[in-house]
Amino acid sequence: MGLFDKMFGKGASEDQAATKRYDELKGKYQTALSVIDQQGIQLQNLHVEDNKLFIRGNAPSQSAANEVWDQVKLVNPSLDDISLNLSVTESQAAAATAQSSQSAQSASQTYTVKSGDTLSKISRQFYGNANEYMRIFYANRDKLHDPNKIQVGQELSIPPDTD
Repeated sequence: MGLFDKMFGKGASEDQAATKRYDELKGKYQTALSVIDQQGIQLQNLHVEDNKLFIRGNAPSQSAANEVWDQVKLVNPSLDDISLNLSVTESQAAAATAQSSQSAQSASQTYTVKSGDTLSKISRQFYGNANEYMRIFYANRDKLHDPNKIQVGQELSIPPDTD
């Protein structure tokens, strides 16, 4: 499974029209999505809403957010088929540079993976929705390289349910 293969976040839909539009927009904005990945931006939402690619997340710095915006504007200067909301927060910046900082700890919980756990199961426990698992994956990209491969005993950061 690729990093951005599945829509997620509150508002994500699994109907065929939304999935088809998502695939179209994902292809169009692939370079911007790559920058999001490279910059360590933690995504909260990635789906189609009102026929636009809806992206919301937390950037570790203003320069990281600006790089994404620059790439999006290169792809489509009119911004008529994308809704991009990137926040830069003190706790996000601290989490990106030093996960042990006090502000990062207050922004999220930690969870120790147990036998039989999956990110979907953990997501259901914390968010009430198994399809929110990619939020946990993005928050732990420093430890996880595949959302389907977690290890017993791993400490995962669980982002707060803010939406």
